[in-house]
Amino acid sequence: MPTRTAAEQRARASAAYDAYLAECPARQLLDRIADKWVSLVITALADGPQRYSDLQRRLASVSQKMLTQTLRHLERDGLVTRTLAPAAPVRVDYELTELGASLLPVMRAIKSWAETHMDEVKHARAAYDDTRR
Repeated sequence: MPTRTAAEQRARASAAYDAYLAECPARQLLDRIADKWVSLVITALADGPQRYSDLQRRLASVSQKMLTQTLRHLERDGLVTRTLAPAAPVRVDYELTELGASLLPVMRAIKSWAETHMDEVKHARAAYDDTRR
């Protein structure tokens, strides 16, 4: 069995991501996509390119800071593209990339599950809270 250099061992280890490990990059990505604003932005962009102001109106109660931060993270991760259109004033559109679109079925399923089961969760919370009083 050939001996591997430390660099080869690190490269091999990074090829097999394991999100259960604290330093795994996949864990960081899971943290990002588990964010409520990320899931809502991804599903909101399912209908095609949208302007920042359209997204802000659609995502009730999102702050300007949080929406900007979320869009920047999604752009950095390659899930969203930001396109500037020369106009007065400048028009900025956000759109899912192919990678971002591949995440859409998962996000839609989670959003749908939450909307479908909210009454059951509310009852479970109330029952839990009643036993703690």
